[in-house]
Amino acid sequence: MTRTDIFNSLKDILWQIRPSIDQSQVSEDSQLVRDLGLDSLTVMLLSLAIENKYGFRFEGAPQFKSVGEVIDHIEKVCQ
Repeated sequence: MTRTDIFNSLKDILWQIRPSIDQSQVSEDSQLVRDLGLDSLTVMLLSLAIENKYGFRFEGAPQFKSVGEVIDHIEKVCQ
C-alpha cells in the first residue's frame, strides 16, 4: 500500500465520519481540529475506523495533529 493509497483511504474515512468535509480541500498538512473541524468524539471515531480498516490497535489515545501524522503512523504500523 502506497502513501497515496493511505491518504485516499483516510480522506474517505474522514468523509464518512464528517460528511461536510470537502475531500478536495484535504491535504497532508490539514490540521484535524483547526482545518477539518474534528472534535474529541470525531477523533475517537476516526481512530476506531483506522483500527478497523488497517487491523491494528492504538496504544492509548492518539495525539495526531495533522493528516500527514496519521499517514506516517499507519505507514509505520503496517510495514
